Amino acid sequence: MTDYDVLRVFCGPGGGYGNELGVVRDGSVLPERDDRQALAAKLGFSETVFVDDPERGVIDIYTPTLRLPFAGHPCVGTAWLLDVPELVTPAGVVGVRLDGEFSWIEARAEWVPPRTLRRYGTAAEVDALDVPPPGEWIYAWAWEDEAAGRVRARAFPGRDEGIDEDEATGAAALLLTEELGRALNITQGSGSQILTAPQPHGWVEVGGRVVLER
Repeated sequence: MTDYDVLRVFCGPGGGYGNELGVVRDGSVLPERDDRQALAAKLGFSETVFVDDPERGVIDIYTPTLRLPFAGHPCVGTAWLLDVPELVTPAGVVGVRLDGEFSWIEARAEWVPPRTLRRYGTAAEVDALDVPPPGEWIYAWAWEDEAAGRVRARAFPGRDEGIDEDEATGAAALLLTEELGRALNITQGSGSQILTAPQPHGWVEVGGRVVLER
């Protein structure tokens, strides 16, 4: 079995929750895309990252069923693990900064595959949602405290790949930040926390806590 690390990304204030991420630090052991896709399917995480150049931060990201040019929680987690100033993805170069307990990336909304951002009236409505049928990638959200920028969210990938709900989703949080034009403090899933902030010239920062699980 190929060696890999397991991280939890966007953990809550106490270090719990977060979205699991598999990281193969030595991508050269599986250079072919088909083999990488097969391992990502076998591991079953929402995303698995293959590091092709740890010094330059060159990475390759897969869900259990497809390759992604960019994704939020894989970039935040891998940035923390590698401790590099940037990551190189097929979508573009992702800025990185580590700030105390938070790891941050800077990316662009146009790098994110289409998502349906669906607003609800209250956080309780978001909490009560059932998993929708496969098809649309839905980010359900509501204000918990609009003045403070606090959001309640849940994410439903809709890809029929065994992941009905994503515990924490940086790319969708990036899109929501771009749409609303303001910094957000998002509670997603069972208790994960995602922080975001719009930056000049169309960039958005996304940050959170990362824990090495094994």
